[in-house]
Amino acid sequence: MHYFEYKNGELYCEGLSVREIAQKVGTPFYLYSFNTLKRHFSVFDEAFKGIPHLVCYSAKANSNLALIRIFVNLGGGVDVVSGGELYRALKAGANPKKIVFSGVGKREDEIEYALTAGILMFNVESLEELFTINEIAGRLKKKAPISIRVNPDIDPKTHPYISTGLKKNKFGIDILQAPKAYQLAQQLPNLEIIGVDCHIGSQLVKVEPIIEALKKLKKLVENLRKESFKIQYLDLGGGLGITYEDEEPPHPVEYASNILDEIRGFDCTLILEPGRVIVGNAGILVTKVLYTKETTEKRFIIVDAGMNDLVRPSYYGSYHQIWPVQRRDNEEIVADVVGPICESSDFLAKERRIPKFQSGELMAIMSAGAYGFSMSSNYNSRPRVAEILVKGDEMYIIRKRESYEDLIRGESLPDFLINE
Repeated sequence: MHYFEYKNGELYCEGLSVREIAQKVGTPFYLYSFNTLKRHFSVFDEAFKGIPHLVCYSAKANSNLALIRIFVNLGGGVDVVSGGELYRALKAGANPKKIVFSGVGKREDEIEYALTAGILMFNVESLEELFTINEIAGRLKKKAPISIRVNPDIDPKTHPYISTGLKKNKFGIDILQAPKAYQLAQQLPNLEIIGVDCHIGSQLVKVEPIIEALKKLKKLVENLRKESFKIQYLDLGGGLGITYEDEEPPHPVEYASNILDEIRGFDCTLILEPGRVIVGNAGILVTKVLYTKETTEKRFIIVDAGMNDLVRPSYYGSYHQIWPVQRRDNEEIVADVVGPICESSDFLAKERRIPKFQSGELMAIMSAGAYGFSMSSNYNSRPRVAEILVKGDEMYIIRKRESYEDLIRGESLPDFLINE
């Protein structure tokens, strides 16, 4: 369930008209529903209540401070993949002992920052990373808590760009090589081995690959425990998908039920890293039609949001439903919805049957809460858009629209250019 619905032909986010919000803040903007976010997190968390677990929201899906704070207030932790995401998590009030640091390319300064903050653990992805973390921890006179991310060579049946659990992917250590990696880690004096980690991909719509990976992880943990490794945490990652078009991913309760059947009584705290399934359908991108255009080949609807605002259609060929903010008895047409960016790949929909929008009308790009703003850019020197949170009949600007001045913040002209 989410809280975007029509009332008398007008799209609402909870108790507020999307049209009226647009009149106040301008377009384009991202719009999130607090009660959808809260419900999605709570349903996911509650589904695992039968076992010790920690839900670490995947900040890369949407790293706005307000959204992270919602999940922190609900008892959640945070999965981060950079020093910047760690900074955001801490600024949002996350308990460092509920933060896991993933990612294949952690820099030394990021590792030092995380050690100083006192995070729960690092998910280590290479042997060289083990040595680096050990060296930094020794310099800081600390023990670095680690798990090793293992690659189980399982096809998650998702887009190849967001598949992470195959041998050909850059992530993790081959599960067959993992025992040797753990033995190496055990010899390094400044590491504390506390877990095993795995993440096979994003936008997963079937539970079977996840269960297959879990079975391999369980066997690994059992073998490690026979060798006296004290494995306390089993991090299963995230990746549960949502419905964009006609996908039928498992409901979190079904997803959890399958996992619980496999892991109940295993004496591990399960760590889960949901992102998209929490925020994806809790947010939309609102844009305004600037022009319509018809050629001998095609119809185009040109809007004020572009691929710099929502790159998923251009990057992945992703589908997002398009809803009119105000329903009219317009005829339907087949058209491309395109933005103002100077690239032929700048589109939000191609060959889509949609209402015949007119210049000035508002359009909602649905299911844009995940990997929308977090992947946005300033390409073509376009200021990044505002982010709005609605709770009931109140709206909150949780990120201001950037100004032209923001675009050049940090840049400078060398004296030799000025004095020529």
